[in-house]
Amino acid sequence: MKSKFQQVALIGKYHASSGASSGPSSRAVLDGIAHFLMDMGCEVVFEKDTATHIGVTDYPTRDVAGIGEECDLCLVVGGDGTMLGIGRKLAQYGVPLIGINQGRLGFITDIRLDQYQTVLPPMLAGEYEEDHRSLMQARVLRDGHCVFAAQAMNDVVVNRGATSGMVELRVEVDGRFVANQRADGLIVATPTGSTAYSLSAGGPLLHPSLPGWVLVPIAPHTLSNRPLVLANAAEVAIEIVAGRDASANFDMQSLASLMHGDRIVVTRSDHHVRFLHPKGWSYFDTLREKMHWNAGVA
Repeated sequence: MKSKFQQVALIGKYHASSGASSGPSSRAVLDGIAHFLMDMGCEVVFEKDTATHIGVTDYPTRDVAGIGEECDLCLVVGGDGTMLGIGRKLAQYGVPLIGINQGRLGFITDIRLDQYQTVLPPMLAGEYEEDHRSLMQARVLRDGHCVFAAQAMNDVVVNRGATSGMVELRVEVDGRFVANQRADGLIVATPTGSTAYSLSAGGPLLHPSLPGWVLVPIAPHTLSNRPLVLANAAEVAIEIVAGRDASANFDMQSLASLMHGDRIVVTRSDHHVRFLHPKGWSYFDTLREKMHWNAGVA
């Protein structure tokens, strides 16, 4: 079975490269996958930082921009965090991604490491399910000027300081006042992010095909402040009214310190992430396994 993808990029997480007793090293895993891909007729390149950190020198390397411009497919070996990071960077190029999970089954890295040799061949031959995930574009505005900008696939979170009390936030949607909320913070989550921090804060699960977001208050002072589902065509603005040491997090990886009067403005990104899943893949199968639904039912 020959691959329809000619040039395939390999990206992996960097730790455990020394070969811990819990399993093979990242280098051994990625080297094995690279040889497997070459046997399928693919040209393999390594993401530059991956190759540097695990000591791979036998393959050509590309930075993220090079992968986006030259590669037909990106194979991500790691967990959901690894996939989130590279997904945001490659979204603008439209390169599809396949996730192989080195640990527990992920929500978006759904191929187990011990199964890739049987699962990948039909996918590389063109038998797969394609799944598009939306991104958010977020900006921090201070005195009308953008002082920080980032994309997020999961969520944008405005938090109180670690040692301070609640923050007061003014929330607007499409320029219309919604509410002043006193809480530990506020989450704006995509459908992909609805299974992350939003879920632990009491938010609903959103199917990834929905063009929507959910606003979820974190430990609100007023219990009538409930999660709110919005169309993702809206513009959400969150202004810091009161509270010390507030911050904004974008997929929990980018951080901006905030001042009173700062506005965090969230809009829909022009880009989306393309995931490829095995034929017959179902979002509900993933939910059932990750959420342990039907556990103990015969």
